[in-house]
Amino acid sequence: MAGGGGQVHDSASANAGDGGHGLHSGSVGLVPVLFQSIANMAPGAAVAFSILFAAPYAGGATPLAVLLGLVLCLLVAVTIGQVAKHLPSAGGLYTYNARGLGTGVGFMVGWAFLLAEVVVAPAGLLIVGIVCSTVLHDHLGWPTWTWAPFSVAAGLVVWYLVWHGIKLSTTANVILALFEITVFLALAVTLAVRAGSANTFAVFTVGEHNAKGFGSVVPGVLYAVLGIIGFEAAAPLGEEARNPKRVIPLAVVGSCLAIGVFYMFCYYGATVFFGPARMTAFPAAGDGDPWPALASSVWGLGFIAVTIALVNSAVAGSNASAIATTRVGYSLARIRMLPSVMARVHPRLGTPSVATHVQMAVAIGYALIAGFAFGAPLKALVFQGTLSGVVIVIIYMATGLSCISFYLRERRDEFNILLHGLIPLASCLLFAPVLLAALGVDFGGLGLTPLTPPASYAPYVIYAWLAIGLGVLGWFLATDRSRIARTGLVFEDKATEPGQEHGS
Repeated sequence: MAGGGGQVHDSASANAGDGGHGLHSGSVGLVPVLFQSIANMAPGAAVAFSILFAAPYAGGATPLAVLLGLVLCLLVAVTIGQVAKHLPSAGGLYTYNARGLGTGVGFMVGWAFLLAEVVVAPAGLLIVGIVCSTVLHDHLGWPTWTWAPFSVAAGLVVWYLVWHGIKLSTTANVILALFEITVFLALAVTLAVRAGSANTFAVFTVGEHNAKGFGSVVPGVLYAVLGIIGFEAAAPLGEEARNPKRVIPLAVVGSCLAIGVFYMFCYYGATVFFGPARMTAFPAAGDGDPWPALASSVWGLGFIAVTIALVNSAVAGSNASAIATTRVGYSLARIRMLPSVMARVHPRLGTPSVATHVQMAVAIGYALIAGFAFGAPLKALVFQGTLSGVVIVIIYMATGLSCISFYLRERRDEFNILLHGLIPLASCLLFAPVLLAALGVDFGGLGLTPLTPPASYAPYVIYAWLAIGLGVLGWFLATDRSRIARTGLVFEDKATEPGQEHGS
């Protein structure tokens, strides 16, 4: 390990534990890496299922809530980008935290990330099942249990994409994400045009048709943030991207900014068309499915395009999540924090082969078990959203502190009070109320809705998972501290960065 201003690299042992074959460095450029984050954010699904919950609070000021949520998320994105430009690693955020806050914290971040991301891929599969079975039930009378085979089919598609290499899987992300963004942008433009004289900038003021003005916008912002998260998914491609020290930061910040603006415009169109005075009831429109209902009212049968876009968004989100999870799993296995078999890489495809099979088997199995165990796939989706949202927010907060510490410890000569001090600190502090909102804890008289089953079960799962992680960490510390020490290593191929020094 290097201290002071040194950079820690390990190119000699980069292939340790992976059968002599590492990830294919330099395989993807900026566009595929950018869309890795965009697809993970699942723009179409987030518009329809996540940010929706900001409307009952913010009302006619929902577009303002999304704008402010974007500003908060940009603080985190900039923070991640500042660390990523020095630490290109398949470990992503756990490597950043290991270098900033210590290897023990790094391990716990990696452990938590696995819990958060391993259930994101199943969420996409559940959405495919929900959307397809609902449409077929409503229009053709098909039984509602058909969500299960649709979820399995989507899982097999994602399995194929991820298994066949980073180029195919990220190219699929680009195509799928562009389609869903095009459909929802076209719908938002149509809604704004059809609103006519109802178009107004008043929806960007705090008191626009809500109960408490700023007090109503704040919880709207908190729920908007939970819909925007996911932009960090480019980080685990640090060993497969070309010029990762430039590409990863651009992808993280660029995806957050671009999709945040996309969300804001979608909800602007919806608000001015639906009516600012009615927005608190927006989630109940169309029998609880407002976006297809809006599409039907302005496009007629064109609502089918929105349905396809939602399925498309869910598949892309599952694909991107599986890519990120398998790379982090591979990285942890490479340093013997997970079974070494998980570090095996297919020599031709460059795919973490065992990690991919394990991830997708778990994703499909989880989707089926949770969907039936909770009595409905939508309930399983609510549980997953709460679980992954809470964990990711905690990781964001830790990463803010790690950025400050990393620059003070290793890059003091580059330390910038704004980029490496105020912005990371603000990202940490301002996400504290987001964490409370995700946990359903009301504060400041905001009237936040408490968690109800099955979402209320999620915190206990998180506590149990973290407790197990602490036990595993303690065992490693007692038996083989070298494993923990390796969480901060950067496995960097000299060929990808000419002139870059290795060692310190």
